[in-house]
Amino acid sequence: MNKYELLYIISSDVAEEQREELIKKFSQYVESKNGTIEGIDKWGMRKFAYPIDFKNEGFYVLMNITMDPQEVDAMAKLMNITEGIVRQMFVRK
Repeated sequence: MNKYELLYIISSDVAEEQREELIKKFSQYVESKNGTIEGIDKWGMRKFAYPIDFKNEGFYVLMNITMDPQEVDAMAKLMNITEGIVRQMFVRK
């Protein structure tokens, strides 16, 4: 089990209720794969340095998690196909 920082951006088009559901979905995913969540920090709406998919801002979320490396790869693939997620980045601590 390794410690990771997961930073992901939710599209500005996503409603607040759906945004909370996405955050909950990924939290439950970590816990279902025997990982632990050490903290979730919602940074809120921020402007992008450059347009992404013709959008100029998104909702940033930072999660500190502990997971197996194989599960991190699977979660990254899940996030890539999830509608509403603009970008995601895992950083091993």
